[in-house]
Amino acid sequence: MNLNLEGKNALVCGSTQGIGKASAIELAAMGATVILVARNEEVLQTALKELSNHANQKHTYLVADFSLPDQVKTVIQNFVSGKQIHVLINNTGGPPAGLAIDAAPEQFIAAFNSHLICNQILTQAVVPGMKHAGYGRIINIISTSVKIPLRGLGVSNTIRGAVANWSKTLSVELAPFGITVNNVLPGTTMTGRLDSLIKSKAEKAGKTYEEIKQEMIAEVPAARISEPHEVAAAVAFLASPAAGYINGINLPVDGGRTGSL
Repeated sequence: MNLNLEGKNALVCGSTQGIGKASAIELAAMGATVILVARNEEVLQTALKELSNHANQKHTYLVADFSLPDQVKTVIQNFVSGKQIHVLINNTGGPPAGLAIDAAPEQFIAAFNSHLICNQILTQAVVPGMKHAGYGRIINIISTSVKIPLRGLGVSNTIRGAVANWSKTLSVELAPFGITVNNVLPGTTMTGRLDSLIKSKAEKAGKTYEEIKQEMIAEVPAARISEPHEVAAAVAFLASPAAGYINGINLPVDGGRTGSL
């Protein structure tokens, strides 16, 4: 099985924490040269030091705020000029929790911009290089909510579904060029995002943090919360040459929680 990414450049968004950071670590371990993307330069510099450079990679980073699509566009266009990106990991923090009926229109617009619009900007910037190389992997880290909406995540459910359909459309358009487009759908994963959701649910329900956490665990057949590196393993495989004929899928990494095929 060919999992070698030596000579490949991988752009990983939201890569200073959680699943994004774990994905960057896995891709570097497979030999890829990694470009970290996040908004905090100090944290980016720290994360850069955690990447393997056993294949003499020269990892780097880009500072960009996904709440500012125009900034993202400028940063990525300046960077890719004359360079090829072979792997793009689209990943950014989810919208705040809450019911869809209570959300202001501006919340949907902000989430749409930071997720779908920024994904589109990044994809348009890197696809020409992927076409030239005859190799491309676009992997969107979304949520199991694209299969079954999650209670209390109205804006997130809506926007994640839009991203999933965008991705499926692209998978058809780009497949003839050796470019695959897939979605990884994390379930209950111990990240900063999950931590904040547990705290929010505990406060609203008048329960303790541990009570809410155990309720979440009870919904997972694997009877535990996953760690970011377990989701990153799926991301890394889809980025590899071995996954060249896997295209247009939604891959749940959720311990069996999602109750649909």
